[in-house]
Amino acid sequence: MPSASFITIWRAGARDCAPARQPLRRSVVWAPQMKHRDPHLQSRQHRLSAGVVVVRRGSPQWLFLMLRAYRNWDFPKGMVEPGEDPLAAARREVREETLIEDLEFEWGESYRETGPYGQRKIARYYLATTRTERITLPVSAELGRPEHDEWRWVDPEKALSLASTRLQPIVRWASETLGVL
Repeated sequence: MPSASFITIWRAGARDCAPARQPLRRSVVWAPQMKHRDPHLQSRQHRLSAGVVVVRRGSPQWLFLMLRAYRNWDFPKGMVEPGEDPLAAARREVREETLIEDLEFEWGESYRETGPYGQRKIARYYLATTRTERITLPVSAELGRPEHDEWRWVDPEKALSLASTRLQPIVRWASETLGVL
């Protein structure tokens, strides 16, 4: 299995890098270290985001917290900052997006990652429980509005149906870990 590491890169803040006025931004990227010499594969770098599949014990089954932004349902997640531990980033993102502070990682620090998506991103998800039932979607200072439009506690089957193809393996992994699928 190839080893991998996080590296820091600097890039212009906008998609088109032409305007010289765009400040440079620092990003942490996931860079698999390949043993082969294919320069095209070696140059591919992935930006890592980290999140948590937040669950709570419902009656009679486990419930998953799903967040909707536009038409997309997901779990709380966000980009790992330079020098930040991915688990710490996942905890931070849950707190920032939902105000949940009582996460318990009953299954340790195990995680699953999605395949690459979007602009070379990979999302890493941990599994944690909460006793929080009522979720608050705070206003993001950056956006001037909440990052998400809606939240729901849903059963595993509904989580699977709301999840995109990219997220379905994550829902299955969490469900299997919980012993519900």
